[in-house]
Amino acid sequence: MIPPDETLDTILSRLPLLHPKKIDLSLGRIERLLAELGHPERRLPPVIHVAGTNGKGSTVAFMRAMLEAAGRVVHVYTSPHLVRFNERIRLGGVGGGVLITDEELASVLAQCERVNAGQSISFFEILTAAAIELFSRHPADILLLEVGLGGRYDATNVIAQPVATVITPVSIDHPEFLGTTIERIAFEKAGILKAGSPAIIAAQSADAIAVLQREADRLRITPQIGGQDFATREERGRFVFEDERGLLDLPLPRLPGRHQQINAGAAIATMRVLDPDFPIAAIETGLGTADWPARLQRLSRGPVVEALGDVAEVWLDGGHNADGGRVLAEAMAELEERAGRPLVIVCGMLSTKDAQAFLTPFNGLAQEVLTVPVGGDHDGRTATELADIAVAAGLRASAFETILAALHAISARVWPMSPRVLITGSLYLAGEVLTLNASPPV
Repeated sequence: MIPPDETLDTILSRLPLLHPKKIDLSLGRIERLLAELGHPERRLPPVIHVAGTNGKGSTVAFMRAMLEAAGRVVHVYTSPHLVRFNERIRLGGVGGGVLITDEELASVLAQCERVNAGQSISFFEILTAAAIELFSRHPADILLLEVGLGGRYDATNVIAQPVATVITPVSIDHPEFLGTTIERIAFEKAGILKAGSPAIIAAQSADAIAVLQREADRLRITPQIGGQDFATREERGRFVFEDERGLLDLPLPRLPGRHQQINAGAAIATMRVLDPDFPIAAIETGLGTADWPARLQRLSRGPVVEALGDVAEVWLDGGHNADGGRVLAEAMAELEERAGRPLVIVCGMLSTKDAQAFLTPFNGLAQEVLTVPVGGDHDGRTATELADIAVAAGLRASAFETILAALHAISARVWPMSPRVLITGSLYLAGEVLTLNASPPV
């Protein structure tokens, strides 16, 4: 039990004080705490461990939807959250899982804090230990465990023998922690691969594949690689998946964008590696029901849409790195081909991100970028600074103090055709938008 004056928020505000750095990649501290908790990592349901730069959460969402459609009880651990901290931990149940309650999360965090006894441990490490303790208490058929950052020294990499490891597309992000080249980052992601555990690798650049394959060879495992051992394509409005066992003619994924077809392909390949008889009907249902907010999410109602005067088509995406900008621009170009509208981007970004690399793919596609700050205590670029970067990327740009001010400016203009508005640049910004729109993830 926790004291009556303790709340989840008070505990969450205190835990970051246990370590001077927000991010400090290491396994020693969490291994110590898990040992002091009685090794809950040894009492988990079978684990699918997922790493990658982009697409981790979407791939997890597809797998969860497919597994639940097949009647499996599925735990899920993801990060970061968008609106509520509880989004990070989903406890599986018959018919679908639920987000952890404030009370149960506060209780297990307080337990971990007591057991840790003031020793140095990062916020993500103690949270991951708490999640593992929770998952060990609740029976489930499988746990989908998403890496927080990197892989090799990420706190989630305490699982000795996952039933499968999945690596989604690798690109440059967090260079200050993972390195400045695709090869170095791929090496860090490859740290989740384990001898004896099947590996599924989504379609990658040749540089990433070379590193991932070398690490797999060292561990004497034969990965299933997108574009080599399995492939996906869109054909006449259908989604085609093909591997050595044949071809599946499926509905298009509910999550839009060609990049989501890559993520869906990795999810299907994983299901078929783990269970060659995994029901096709569950794959079809999962493709049609997978939900992952702020990943090309269409907002159709709520205060954010109303701020635009109900004249615009509104999309929300948390993309924030060069590859994210590329796939977003491709998705917007596809929408433009289907139904032409002026594209206006509302963008806020952290100072640690390469804003110019993110925005450059929209050159010639977006009519204008309206820049805004990222709220909260995040290290965000000012709207003026980001507007200058957008101009350097070849885009027209204007700076605004708030999201709503930018949206009202769009609605105040006279448009020959109602615009398509893309709000993007940061998952933290996406969380602000969902909060403003009164539509938190569930």
